[in-house]
Amino acid sequence: MRRLSELLALDPGTLSPLLKRLETIGYLRRERDRADERSLAITLTESGQALREEALKIPPAVVARLGMPIEDLQKLHTSLTQVIAAAL
Repeated sequence: MRRLSELLALDPGTLSPLLKRLETIGYLRRERDRADERSLAITLTESGQALREEALKIPPAVVARLGMPIEDLQKLHTSLTQVIAAAL
């Protein structure tokens, strides 16, 4: 969960309720990490994997829809990431 929190730039207190909801609707499982009981391991269920496969289709569709060169989109992403980091 810690790594997911870092990747999403979300506080664990914000992320935890979201994960609980996703678990309730059957997209993931939250379990204590057997190697370190202090850590929470998150795994996708079969439904979660199917949803992930559908979600992977979105970025290419967005890029195609924007009609911008990928290099320009990467520069924009870098700039926006810097703005977000500066705001934290």
